[in-house]
Amino acid sequence: MMEKTLREGLTALGLSLPEARQEKLCAFARAMVKQNEVMNLTAITEDTQVAKLHLLDSLTVLCCTDLKNKTLIDVGCGAGFPGVPLAIACPEAKVTLLDSLGKRVKWLEETLPQLGIEAECVTARAEEAVAQRRESYDYATSRAVARLNILLELTAPYVKVGGAVLAMKGAQAAEELSECAGAIKKLGLQLEEVREFPVDGASHAVIVLRKIAPTPKQYPRRYAKIKQSPL
Repeated sequence: MMEKTLREGLTALGLSLPEARQEKLCAFARAMVKQNEVMNLTAITEDTQVAKLHLLDSLTVLCCTDLKNKTLIDVGCGAGFPGVPLAIACPEAKVTLLDSLGKRVKWLEETLPQLGIEAECVTARAEEAVAQRRESYDYATSRAVARLNILLELTAPYVKVGGAVLAMKGAQAAEELSECAGAIKKLGLQLEEVREFPVDGASHAVIVLRKIAPTPKQYPRRYAKIKQSPL
């Protein structure tokens, strides 16, 4: 059922993936569901829902940009979404998975090589890891981590000028975007487009923010400060 839902969903998105990559996507999703029995990775475990809400939702990023031979960091990757499906679908991309929870990252480090998936796994807080990785990625993406005015301060510093933040959001996308005019400007970003995708009857959006100037060195601030007074 997962394979069928994935195949139909790819067609609906206008994406085409070789059979082997589709199989690998399902293999990773099943490994996550199995691990979920002993570790809290997802509330979504039913085959068709996993295909729609994890795999296809992650792959909407590919409708917005070409990742071939590009670098991408998934900030706050959790169980590996959207970073792992993107690494599977576009093996020519160089994907970094960043999360502050060591247990999750360790599981990814062990599981990905077994499935033949290449990605760099990093355990660190987003606002700390940026010290060594500032402005070194073509793209930063993130899903279900924080409201956009907080998220942009955590992701923008990773992106090179000319690259983009690809923020994945749900039904609140427009409302969150309206809070962000100040943050977008201060961080060196410019809104390029908002692409909406119906995922399982709900609206999901990828907000594409182009990096047009370097992010000032004072950002990101400490997380407590970001949360207390978002830009």
